[in-house]
Amino acid sequence: MARGDQVSLAQTAAQGRRGAFVGLLSNAALAVVKLVAGLAGNSYALVADAIESAADVVASLVVLGGLRLAARDADDDYPFGYGRAEPLAAAAVALMLLGAAFGIAWEAAAAIRTPHGAPAAWTLAVLLAVIVIKQALFRRQHAIGQAGGSPAVQADAWHHLSDAVTSGAAFLGIALSVLAGPGWEAADDWAALVAAVVIAINAVGMLRPAVDDLMDRAPEPDVRERILAAAYSVPDVRALEKLKVRRVGTALFVDLHVQADPALSLHDAHIVSGCVKTAIRRAVPVAAGVLIHMEPFEPTSS
Repeated sequence: MARGDQVSLAQTAAQGRRGAFVGLLSNAALAVVKLVAGLAGNSYALVADAIESAADVVASLVVLGGLRLAARDADDDYPFGYGRAEPLAAAAVALMLLGAAFGIAWEAAAAIRTPHGAPAAWTLAVLLAVIVIKQALFRRQHAIGQAGGSPAVQADAWHHLSDAVTSGAAFLGIALSVLAGPGWEAADDWAALVAAVVIAINAVGMLRPAVDDLMDRAPEPDVRERILAAAYSVPDVRALEKLKVRRVGTALFVDLHVQADPALSLHDAHIVSGCVKTAIRRAVPVAAGVLIHMEPFEPTSS
C-alpha cells in the first residue's frame, strides 16, 4: 500500500477512535440523565432508554478496543494484520444490542400488565434533547465509517441511531399517555416494546455484514471489476483467472493468476507482476496485499 493510503487509513482509524470516545462519554452522561429522569418522572420507556444507553457505553468500549487492536501492524503471529478485530467488535456490539432489546421487551411486557400512573410531562424535554444529540453522533460516526469502510465504526453509528429511535418511540409513548389522559398510561410501556423491536432489527442488520467479513465473503462486484480492469490495463497481460478478494477490517487482500507470454524471462515476468500490483493498488487504494501468480498464456482452441 502506498504511504499516502497508509496515512489515510490511519487518519480514518484515529477519527473513528475519537468518535467512539466522544460517543462513550455522551452515552454515559445520557444514561445517567435518562435513568434519573425516568425514575423521577415515572416513565419506564425512559428507563428502558437509559438501559439502552448503558449498553451503548459498553458497545463504545468494545469498538474502541477493536479499533485500537485493528490499527496494529502485521507481525509474525498475524501476518495479515489485526483487521479482523473490527468485524469482531461490530458483531459484539450487535449481540449486545440484541440482549438489550430482549431485556427491554421483557420488562415492557411486564409493565403493560401492571397498572401504574402516567409519566411526567417534563420527561418529554429530556427525550427531545437526547434525540438531537444522538442524531448528531450518528451522522458523525456514519460519515467516518463510510469514508474508511470500517464495520466497527459503522456499527457504532447505527447504535447511536437505534438509541435515537428508542428515544423517539419513548417520546411518542409519553406524549400519548400524558395528552390522552386516564386509561392511556400503558402507552409509555408499549413505546418501550416498539423500541425493543426496532433495536433488534438494527442489531440483526449490523450482525450480518460483520459475519460476512469474518467468513471471508467476497466484496462487492464493482471492487472485483476495478481489480480486473486495472490488471488488464498492463500491456503484457494476456489473460486473468482465479481472482480471490477478501476483506480484513478496512483493508483488502487480493490473490490473482496472471497469464503472460510463455517466452518471457523470469525477470520480465517479475516486472509484469510488479506492474499489475501497482495498477491494482492505484485502482483500489485499500488493497493492502496483492499476490500475483504468473502463468504461461495458453490460448484455448475454439
